[in-house]
Amino acid sequence: MCTVCGCGTGEVRIGALGGGRARAGARPRPGLTRAWRPLGTDDGKPGADVQTAAPEAHVAHGHHQLHFGTGPAHAHAPGLTQAQMVRIERDILGKNDARAADNRAWLAARGIFALNLVSSPGSGKTSLLVRTLQLLGGRVPAAVIEGDQQTEFDAERIRATGVPALQINTGKGCHLDADMVARALPRMALAEDSLLLIENVGNLVCPAAFDLGEAHKVAILSVTEGEDKPLKYPDMFAAAELMLLNKVDLLPHLAFDAQRAIDFALRVNPRLRVIRTSATSGEGLAEWLAWIEAGLAAARAGRTVGVPA
Repeated sequence: MCTVCGCGTGEVRIGALGGGRARAGARPRPGLTRAWRPLGTDDGKPGADVQTAAPEAHVAHGHHQLHFGTGPAHAHAPGLTQAQMVRIERDILGKNDARAADNRAWLAARGIFALNLVSSPGSGKTSLLVRTLQLLGGRVPAAVIEGDQQTEFDAERIRATGVPALQINTGKGCHLDADMVARALPRMALAEDSLLLIENVGNLVCPAAFDLGEAHKVAILSVTEGEDKPLKYPDMFAAAELMLLNKVDLLPHLAFDAQRAIDFALRVNPRLRVIRTSATSGEGLAEWLAWIEAGLAAARAGRTVGVPA
């Protein structure tokens, strides 16, 4: 079990690469994920630290609320102290960040622009990926890593576009990590100066903590979810550099305040870029593709001389 997030380990399966056309043979950023924390505490004193006898279970608001994220570890696990959890988390994330740095260097040396797409289940990630690859139309060499707990359904949808996709099944695991991606990369025969899209397991919590070696995290929020998702799951939106507000074609049929959702996301991460998208109507896809193409150009320009083995 992963003590950072509580998910299972030791059950990962990496499938064979399938589908795709024939293939030829960013800006790097530090791998550490900086978690977003609220400015202030429940007692209304900005910047004050909550000090309780049992920080894992802080009771607030007249006993109508239990907080299990107020201690140094910002989490709770039965049988472990906050200090033990902090040590374990540093060990796990430290090893992950080192592996992610290796992945980032490997990708940068080949001019490969890698994106880590993160969202809750049902946000439309795969449909948006399929539409994106169709619009690219083979102009850019591309490949996809699909992360799910089970099945190859999404990888099969990607392969139907003619783009190769490799499936990673995480079993009980709720996120991809850098080691999984490192083991997948040599199997993919990625072309230099290409696009690698990594569709993470549907989860707005754990993938925020695990850098994969990508150039950017792209958070996808659909209008069929609540506008308050960025405030309820802030670490993910803090870690992302782009948010796609997806399924906007459904807005006329929903009581969803798009601007409110965007304002909440910008409250968490003022530097976040937001694009409104729809795989159905095509809204925002030209802007999304232009963003990808700019990233591809930067990755190619920054490619190091010589490709390490």
